Amino acid sequence: MRTPDEIQKIILDNAKADSRIRAVLLNGSRANQKISPDNLQDFDITYIVYQMDSFISNHDWTSIFGTKLIWQLPDEMQPFSPENKASNTFHYLMLFNDGNRIDLTLFPRERIETDFMPDSLSVVWLDKDNLFEQIRPASDQDYHIKRPTEKEFRDAANEFWWVSTYIAKGLIRREILYAKAVMEGPVRKMLSKMTDWYIGIKTEFTVSTGPHGKYISQYLSDDKYSMWLKTYPDEKSKNIWNAKYRMTEISTIEAIKKLPKINEITSENALLLNNDFNDKQGGGCGSVMHAYPFGYIFDVTKIITFNNCIFVIFTGR
Repeated sequence: MRTPDEIQKIILDNAKADSRIRAVLLNGSRANQKISPDNLQDFDITYIVYQMDSFISNHDWTSIFGTKLIWQLPDEMQPFSPENKASNTFHYLMLFNDGNRIDLTLFPRERIETDFMPDSLSVVWLDKDNLFEQIRPASDQDYHIKRPTEKEFRDAANEFWWVSTYIAKGLIRREILYAKAVMEGPVRKMLSKMTDWYIGIKTEFTVSTGPHGKYISQYLSDDKYSMWLKTYPDEKSKNIWNAKYRMTEISTIEAIKKLPKINEITSENALLLNNDFNDKQGGGCGSVMHAYPFGYIFDVTKIITFNNCIFVIFTGR
């Protein structure tokens, strides 16, 4: 496997020799001093170039980086519709047969003053035109958890509970693929938002949990992180139910004794964010989910009330 220094040399030698390439930036995790380097990190590289069409009209020039095991050109692929494509850039995602990976972005030099959005995780490797003299030292500031507005908070809690009812329907109908897709899609997305905000509150919104929350274990207690891991069930209906209830426990709330205890992060978040979160926007939807006729699948173990809503807690048989 080529070393990081060898990969950097190839990237820079190519840029120095090509007059069309005016600057080279390193982005991503290799620019983040908070992350311990390893051999699995990508090289996220940006080339600032003139004559971008001359690069993308023939992709053979990328062979200079090495022998590819597999690669992807997302800007030319069917799943990426034209309306979602950033017209100013072109991307090469390349995994080489020695295990190294380069994610290369081309950005037109002609648009640098008007359209370029600097990333806080940027290290200048080459700057022929002194374009980045004022760039700040690399940090993950752009990726810090953002404090939600009250509407964002309410909407996320509502979405979590509303879409949770789809999981219930799917399981009752024994539509396991549907239930799993909903759980791992919109419901987990809201769970992740709530967890991010919980961590943001605890850290004064000065940290990032990384893509797909991959660093949350650094900021949650061992107990909370263990509960998070248990929200990933197998294909068995009973285990999906159990994982769903774990989600409701950790994703939205520890309800302090001033409020009835329903779930773990939402109520605590609401208090810390000074939001007057009420059950009608979030937790109340849980009563809708529990209103489904689960009796033939589950034994009732506990009944609680909150804001005139009845919550029935079930255990799988």
